[in-house]
Amino acid sequence: MLGNYYPGIKHSLDNLMFVCLAYIMINVGREFELEKKRWKSYLKDAAIAMLAAATPWIIIAFYFMYLLPATEWENWTAWKENLLLSCFAAPTSAGILFTMLAAAGLKNAWIYQKTQVLAIFDDLGTILLLIPLQFFMIGLKWQLFIIVFIVAGLLTFGWKRLGHYTLNQSAAMIILYSIGLVFICSAIYSVSKKLFDGGVHIEVLLPAFILGIVMKTTHHHPEEDMRIEHKQHKNNITQIIRRITHPSSAAETELISDIVSYLFMFLVGINTPLFIGELPDISQTVSITASLPMFEWSVIIWHVIVVTLLSNIGKMIPVLFYRDKNILERLALSIGMFTRGEVGAGIIIIALGYNLGGPILIIALLSLVLNLVLTGAFVLVVKKLSLKVYGNAVSKESYI
Repeated sequence: MLGNYYPGIKHSLDNLMFVCLAYIMINVGREFELEKKRWKSYLKDAAIAMLAAATPWIIIAFYFMYLLPATEWENWTAWKENLLLSCFAAPTSAGILFTMLAAAGLKNAWIYQKTQVLAIFDDLGTILLLIPLQFFMIGLKWQLFIIVFIVAGLLTFGWKRLGHYTLNQSAAMIILYSIGLVFICSAIYSVSKKLFDGGVHIEVLLPAFILGIVMKTTHHHPEEDMRIEHKQHKNNITQIIRRITHPSSAAETELISDIVSYLFMFLVGINTPLFIGELPDISQTVSITASLPMFEWSVIIWHVIVVTLLSNIGKMIPVLFYRDKNILERLALSIGMFTRGEVGAGIIIIALGYNLGGPILIIALLSLVLNLVLTGAFVLVVKKLSLKVYGNAVSKESYI
């Protein structure tokens, strides 16, 4: 439909998608609040979180290999493609999880506090996991060493300056930060590609996360929000525009963040290869996964259900630890880790950048969507388990 305008519009939409992803990751980083003096106590949590990220990743990688012809099991190219595709199952959606658990009245519970730490380390582990995966995809090239150097520098900077900088954290400013990060990452790739054979491709996930963690997180106060709300004139169009660009309350900021998340997931959907109607010719595809013929819908749905079950079983690693806690608490903590979201979608977009596709990518994407749909159910189960453990300590009014 777009004709000759397609390449330019596609490029613009891709950049918009990465701006949305950067915005989301900055906010994930802002949730990363640790007491640096207690770093030793976080080692166990970090190890459990990364194990909870690696387990579903490995399980789904083997399952995706099962979907390929048996002749491909000894093909390293098939393995590295599926290792990247299966990485979507690794990260827990920190933003969605924290919001829903807080709304369920669990903000003061051990489950919420522990999940907050695990989910952030889970996302960080997934981002770091992309480094060896990039090594698998591009091989041992000089660009990889530069990427490792930049990543190490960002992580060191993030730890030393954790919560150090007092920056404007309005939704409008975070959008500007996101645009700047996407521009910098794109500029590094474009300039390095012109100067050298190939380019240095820095994914926006980690820089955005680091920017979030070095911010000194500011929180809105409900009383002040109410006072400001009463002063604003709802029918004044200028005031409405100002409330969008300079939100004064936590509710308004959350609304803008939700809109950015919705837009991001919509753009991820736009980038998904065709799998309905007249399918593209796969005879010229270069990747093994993209060259796999499309499955029947009934087969795809079956695999989506199986992949969702397997990935969530893999996420239940925390139930094996924290033995000083009630089994129901550990079970609630593990189920809370089921939620998936934008980071997993970002992994799928990165996979598309390596020309991966076919039915396996569609199964991965639909499994991600199914987990998103089930998020409310997961939190409801966590809530019920928490009521059994804490009783009246959890507000039954918020449960209703």
